[in-house]
Amino acid sequence: MGTEGYSPRLLEKAVRQASKAASFKDASGDLKALAEVSISATHLQRLSRRVGQEWEQVRDQETQAFREDKLVCAYAAAPRAAAVMLDGGRLQTRAEESGRGVQDAKWRETKVACCLSLSSSEEADDPQPEPPSKFLDPPRVARLAAEVKRRSRPALGRTAAAPAKKRPKKKRRGPASKKRVRTVVASMADSESFGWQMAAEVKRRGLERARHKACVCDGQAYNWTLFEMHLLPWGFVGVLDFVHLLAYLYDAAQAWKKDRGQAWKEYVRWLRWAWSGQIKPLLAKLRQAAAALGEPAADAADNDPRQVVKDALRYVQNNRTRMDYPRYRRLGLPTSSAPVESTIKQINRRMKGSEKFWLDGGAEAMLQLRAAYLSEDDRASAYWSRPRPYARAAGSNRLRLAA
Repeated sequence: MGTEGYSPRLLEKAVRQASKAASFKDASGDLKALAEVSISATHLQRLSRRVGQEWEQVRDQETQAFREDKLVCAYAAAPRAAAVMLDGGRLQTRAEESGRGVQDAKWRETKVACCLSLSSSEEADDPQPEPPSKFLDPPRVARLAAEVKRRSRPALGRTAAAPAKKRPKKKRRGPASKKRVRTVVASMADSESFGWQMAAEVKRRGLERARHKACVCDGQAYNWTLFEMHLLPWGFVGVLDFVHLLAYLYDAAQAWKKDRGQAWKEYVRWLRWAWSGQIKPLLAKLRQAAAALGEPAADAADNDPRQVVKDALRYVQNNRTRMDYPRYRRLGLPTSSAPVESTIKQINRRMKGSEKFWLDGGAEAMLQLRAAYLSEDDRASAYWSRPRPYARAAGSNRLRLAA
């Protein structure tokens, strides 16, 4: 029995379920039904925080070792290709030591990195010179653009699209690269600290030794600051997530052309230019659209057509060096950050909610648990196999057989 009063195996099951269930209360019910033990939601919260903080210390030790050039790579062989994808989620926090109830509630950003080893093949010619059919289907594009842009600004005059019709499946060529192993880094730390955590994970896995490697992100400035500081020196290629670009182009075409048919034709033309890496004509057309609509007012709404087109123009200008998509496809590199967005959804399922309010220490600890269990290198099992530091019991008489 450990200092918490549980066998190591039961403690592992309890913490794992607390990190996966929608809430500590749900996890408590799961354990009662499945393991026939009763552990209160409050005690599960304490146990999870303790173990998460232990794993946080392991992460910080590895990060410090990396900064001192002492971190040892855990893999002898280098992967054929690799990718790092960065994005952010959200959660609510509350003030510490402020008594019962929620005080000083605020939304905070979580930072997430997916570090991927890939099996890919380099090809002489572009393996997919034509855009996927889903990028050329009006209802699907409208839904996709709305989903991507929902977090940043209201959709421009869109109504809910009808459900997509089922289409017969067609044989299609598989992607040039396929994910092999994903590991996850997640934290509420500031951008600088998170950058070192991400770089330490890249070094620990030996991803910097891959022949071809990419950093795939949306256009947020801090993503590319981390890329330039940590990944560019290792030879990573910066790739702008194509789906985010698509959303900007679709919104801009809808804003410029009042006629829906003309707007769609303009979008398709811009999309094809972007897909084939023709940035000069794309920029020229966006400048033409911006000039035709005029400069937005200082207090223009996000969905003002002038502001929408200006935002799209700025987005392409700022990221034009990261839009050579034919080259990326020839090298077998991904052009979508979907893996990290999917990971954030899985983290948010546990962390984000209108009635979930975390203390900073509890949120960071839970992020370490989620990151470990979402990683595909058996990291959680490795953490549990380490000798745990001695600590006072988190409670007594908490374990009893379920009635």
